[in-house]
Amino acid sequence: MKGEIVLKILFFDIDTLRADHMGCYGYDRNTSPVMDSVAKEGVCFDNYYCPNAPCLPSRASLVSGQYGIHNGIVGHGGTTADMRLQGDTRRFTDSISDNGLFMQFRKGGFNTVSFSTFAERHSAWWFNSGFNECYNVGGHGEESAEEITPLVLDWLERHKEKDNWMLHIHYWDPHTPYRTPADRKNRFDKEKLSDNWITEDIFKEHLLHIGPHSANEVAMWNDSVNPKYPKQPGKLRNLDEVKQLIDLYDDGVKYTDENIGMVLDYLKKNNLYGDDLAIIITADHGEDLGEFGVYAEHGMADEPVCRIPLIIKWPGMEGGRHVQGFYDNVDLLPTITELLGTEIAENYQFDGRSFAPALLRGEDCSKPYAVLTQCAHVCQRSVRFENYIYIRTLHGGYHLLPDEMLFDLEEDPHEQNNLAKARPELCNKGARMILNWVDEMMKTSAFDVDPLWTVIREGGPYHCKGRLKQYEERLAGTSREFGITELEEKYKGFD
Repeated sequence: MKGEIVLKILFFDIDTLRADHMGCYGYDRNTSPVMDSVAKEGVCFDNYYCPNAPCLPSRASLVSGQYGIHNGIVGHGGTTADMRLQGDTRRFTDSISDNGLFMQFRKGGFNTVSFSTFAERHSAWWFNSGFNECYNVGGHGEESAEEITPLVLDWLERHKEKDNWMLHIHYWDPHTPYRTPADRKNRFDKEKLSDNWITEDIFKEHLLHIGPHSANEVAMWNDSVNPKYPKQPGKLRNLDEVKQLIDLYDDGVKYTDENIGMVLDYLKKNNLYGDDLAIIITADHGEDLGEFGVYAEHGMADEPVCRIPLIIKWPGMEGGRHVQGFYDNVDLLPTITELLGTEIAENYQFDGRSFAPALLRGEDCSKPYAVLTQCAHVCQRSVRFENYIYIRTLHGGYHLLPDEMLFDLEEDPHEQNNLAKARPELCNKGARMILNWVDEMMKTSAFDVDPLWTVIREGGPYHCKGRLKQYEERLAGTSREFGITELEEKYKGFD
């Protein structure tokens, strides 16, 4: 197909966009009307996951089409924050750079452009492979959409007469700390939360929670407020403040949606929003907003963090559909390859499988389950199957989490009722799925180490290392002092 395609592609890459806080995924707040409108024209994947959370591991799996157990990136620091070296099979260029997601657009004959600070923020320069142009505003991931959208509109104005371009547009606004402009009035502060699941009793439990990003330490390890981001509180003292934090998150989603609307409005006004325009909307991960007593962080391998949106509008497909079944972000690389007719080198190993038939013909391309890994804040491996998520915790990131957790997400979407003791047969089923998956991944790995265990051997998750004693000092003399003994017992040998 190379050379035959006449197409314009917008790839909206939104940081920390929790799927169930969007209208097209059932949210009743009007956070995402623009993205919802694209979903009505396109296809919305209802159970799409980031298999490696959070930011850096997720985008590594997205770009490489490989799970972190193969590409090596499962954390935010140490050995597992870098792609594994290819070794003696490496040629003049490495295989991920030659075959990665954005390189497929370039191979397809597109002028590829990225508006993102991600590569610099994580020293992940492989992310830029395949882009002809990269625009970095220098915010290191702390910029807001008003710094990005004008650059996008300027580029479009200068290239509006041209075809065959792909714009990767990265918005950070739903990411903690929540940072909409200082003069912006929150769109939701007067609007009630219908899903008011955090009751007085639940919040009392949250005030006793041990671990980072709790109600007492929204800032991770303390209750400080960053003067650059005064909207985000350092701690939560009551349910009104819980609501205000969720309002802030939702307004970050809304602000992102409004900026996407500016880009689409420009295209419509200039007669560029037609049948030859493709749109992809997705995220790197979601966010916990009270689940497990964690606020404003993406530090678990659980449903709110790992379930992400995927909306695709593509020429030649029937729009307005929702796709069921389990998919994850390693599947996007082979899908784009099939849609564009590009080729991946014979010796390149990717883990995903194309869902182009689901887009174009409504065929079921789903997987029976999705395995999820988080090693930046905790060390967890989970499996999403049927209505359930089964979570194994190897290192709880100084949260006092059970080693095994099982939740029925249909009955318990906020993961409050751990069924592990009541349903051991389902725990056994989930554990076997994870074991079988790890075995299959290791059989096809060029390395003999699961990088999850590299994180453990290097002292635990990056965001926890060196924090335990300091955190225990914070707990001393408070109503949570009981946690010191439990932390010492559970994390003996760490820190």
